[in-house]
Amino acid sequence: MRKTNLASYFLLFISVIIITSCSKFSKLQKTGTDQEKYDAAMTYYKKGDFYRSGLLFEELIPLLKGSTESELAQFYYAYTQYQQGQYNTSQFLFKKFYDTYARSDFAQEALYMHAFSLYKDSAPFNLDQTSTLTAINSLQDFINAYPESAFREECTKYILELRAKLEKKDYEKAKLYHKISDFNPMSLKSAVIAIENFRKDYPDSKYNEELSFLKVESQYNFASNSYMGKQRERFLDVIKYYKELIDKYPSGRYLRDAEKMFETSQEQIEMIAKLDVERQKLMAKPDTGTTNRPTKVTAPAADPNGQ
Repeated sequence: MRKTNLASYFLLFISVIIITSCSKFSKLQKTGTDQEKYDAAMTYYKKGDFYRSGLLFEELIPLLKGSTESELAQFYYAYTQYQQGQYNTSQFLFKKFYDTYARSDFAQEALYMHAFSLYKDSAPFNLDQTSTLTAINSLQDFINAYPESAFREECTKYILELRAKLEKKDYEKAKLYHKISDFNPMSLKSAVIAIENFRKDYPDSKYNEELSFLKVESQYNFASNSYMGKQRERFLDVIKYYKELIDKYPSGRYLRDAEKMFETSQEQIEMIAKLDVERQKLMAKPDTGTTNRPTKVTAPAADPNGQ
């Protein structure tokens, strides 16, 4: 019973403090002078109360224009938004500060925080990466503007991290074409193209071995599900991609599976060659019919969808 009473008193005490504090802040907003609000905003900021600090700075900025406190008020207001995780707002405010006070002692830090806020606001790799590209450009712009800055090393690290995110996005995109192809020839063709584009964009990627194998597999399935008239050249591409794979990764983990497709492709090419020979023989036989009319030759069916 005594413990319950102590807990109740403690909660009551906390409630009184909160109510008193809110009442004090409300009174300051209504009747405080600009200087009192400015001093209180700084005090709240130092205590880590970024919400109240931000409210006061936001109110003061248009009133302090032209004063010595105006510069600091805008700089700290940007930080209050950053500290609350409002990165899109903070990046805007830091850039605005930099554009307004380009000669300020805080200008370099403001431009860095603008880029860093964009870095923090970058979307996860599975979403649209426009924000990531913007962050990379802003970080690079900072390095170009301040090549000797103490922030340079951090910016370089963040750029590499964001580029890795773009790489991951493109890797998953290239794999997706392969995954959803369901042996549809056009989807398989798109998978081969997407994988090749990835290799060109990221020649040193850790994903290239896996994607090189998927390129062989996609081309093999593409050839296998193609119109007969197109199969020979497409199986030849399987052999070409297989050789690229073993040249680049002679001890890779996908070689056994790739070799099976290579051997089957060779067999298919040989079989197609034999069929062509037989067809040529049939076409070369003389006409033994009773009339001299030429034999009607039926044209092969059109290749649907380029298959």
